[in-house]
Amino acid sequence: MSKNFSSRLYSRSLTKHHKIAAAGVGVLGAAAIAMSAVPSSAEGKTTVTTEAAAPAKVAYSTEQIKDVKASITDQLASADLKAQQIAAQKKAEAAKKAAVAKAVAAKKAEAAEKAEAAKKAAAVKKAAAARKAKEAASRAAKRPALKPHVVKSYPNNLDGWIRESLAILKKHHIPASYSGIHRNIIRESSGNPMAINNWDINAINGIPSKGLLQVIPPTFKAYHVPGTSWNIYDPVANITAACNYAADRYGSMDNVNSAY
Repeated sequence: MSKNFSSRLYSRSLTKHHKIAAAGVGVLGAAAIAMSAVPSSAEGKTTVTTEAAAPAKVAYSTEQIKDVKASITDQLASADLKAQQIAAQKKAEAAKKAAVAKAVAAKKAEAAEKAEAAKKAAAVKKAAAARKAKEAASRAAKRPALKPHVVKSYPNNLDGWIRESLAILKKHHIPASYSGIHRNIIRESSGNPMAINNWDINAINGIPSKGLLQVIPPTFKAYHVPGTSWNIYDPVANITAACNYAADRYGSMDNVNSAY
């Protein structure tokens, strides 16, 4: 009974090497029992012993247990290293996200500052424009209204020519009157602006008198009044040049009553 009990007990928990060792112990025990059953030569009778041989000590191997412990230690170390790597990766990703978020926030702040600066500049520009407009309106209110410049027109006839000439003579402070001009025109050319004298001394000398007041070309050129035509046959230019000469020579066209 003791042999069978020991075999079942250790068969569950021992390794293959342990089982082989136990089997060897059992064989040795059986051999010891067989030898005790052989008769003794001295006594000549058979003596059966009832005591079983003491079981030999079982030798257990710890090499595989050490290997298991080493394997578990290596696995734990590998798992710890992997966990550290994962933690480091997560930390790096978190730092990267934080840096990106910080850059985005800085960019938004810069854009907000630029927008605020542009808003202030626009407000200053608008205020300056409003101030200038107000000042211009104030100056316009103080400035007297200018009378529109009206260009006076004259009829294209003897009356119109004389009146237009009088306006120009007045502007240049040259004395003359309507009646004095009209009287001399009628005597000199009968009111024909294209009249020409081909028989007097001036004609003989090659410089005939021309126009309404019969002016010779050198006199017309010397006494030409600015703002009038350089054409000696132009009625207004002829009258103003003749009146300018008469004012210089006789004091006024009003003082001329004959050839001059």
